[in-house]
Amino acid sequence: MYFEKCIEDLGDKNIKIFVDMDGVIADYQVGIPYDYDKKRPLYCNLEKLEKVSKLDNVELYILSVSRMDIGVNQKNKWLDKYAPFFKYENRIIIPRESNDFKPSTELKSEFVKGIKRDGSTIIVIDDDCGILKKLQEENDDVILYKDTVLVD
Repeated sequence: MYFEKCIEDLGDKNIKIFVDMDGVIADYQVGIPYDYDKKRPLYCNLEKLEKVSKLDNVELYILSVSRMDIGVNQKNKWLDKYAPFFKYENRIIIPRESNDFKPSTELKSEFVKGIKRDGSTIIVIDDDCGILKKLQEENDDVILYKDTVLVD
């Protein structure tokens, strides 16, 4: 309810929501970086995001990082199976392997800084406080939510 209320409070403004995968819509399993197809979907969060994705003024994106290039394909297959409402063209999955193994905080920060500011309200939902803190330091025009915003 809380997240839906936050979206509702923005009124008819165009909204772009960037959602992390691991720990937000897919169960984060420590020490298991591959076998993405075995990750448990977090249905409660998926249901809320799917509902929001149907609003006319909302564009929903995935913003995720994969350690290896192969993870991009694995994550897309998982999304096809459990969250097909995330349009393929709105899935930003950044492989660390192809980006000199930069930290996720840096990769996501670079991406968010590069989002075209077209008057839309930009929202990022992530479970990593380090990423949220870096985004807050570098983007005063972005609304940041910890994944727990989807819980109630």
